[in-house]
Amino acid sequence: MMNDMSDTFLYTTPLDPRAKPLIDELIYEYDSRYGNYFNTEGAAAELNRYPPEAFAPPHGNFLLLIRNGETIGGGAFKHYDDRTAEFKRIWTRSDLRRQGLARKVLVELEAQAARQGYGRIYLTTGFRQPEAVGLYLNYGYTALFDTSADPEIYKSLPFEKDITHLTAPAFESGSRLKVAGANL
Repeated sequence: MMNDMSDTFLYTTPLDPRAKPLIDELIYEYDSRYGNYFNTEGAAAELNRYPPEAFAPPHGNFLLLIRNGETIGGGAFKHYDDRTAEFKRIWTRSDLRRQGLARKVLVELEAQAARQGYGRIYLTTGFRQPEAVGLYLNYGYTALFDTSADPEIYKSLPFEKDITHLTAPAFESGSRLKVAGANL
């Protein structure tokens, strides 16, 4: 059973030692599912494709989900285009799956991307990750591929989601802001 009271989000960097369980398990997971299908050097090469700075503010961010001092999940995003954040590295610890942790990470990443000014999310997952496909489809992401086709023909499965409803409305130039105890 998930103990929400001890789950906290930590914004940090892929270089943070607390990120090591996430990185190590992603490498294992990707290598066990894909081997060198995408890269002859395996998953480690893919995970090192982007510099840590790509996942740093103001254009990106890197999130860990911590429970009782242990990293149990995480994810990141980077700049895709002026309107779009690209989600990467979404992960939950293998022994804690099917508890809603990935959804919890997604919700937090979406909120943070919106706080950083993005209105759209783009992400890809691999064709051998049906549980990720299910998560994205069930959480309002639109598949940018034919979901009735064999996913292996696409290799990488792209999704998108509009998150403009999460962004704070911009104040119009003539609007008045009311502050407690002030007349503006």
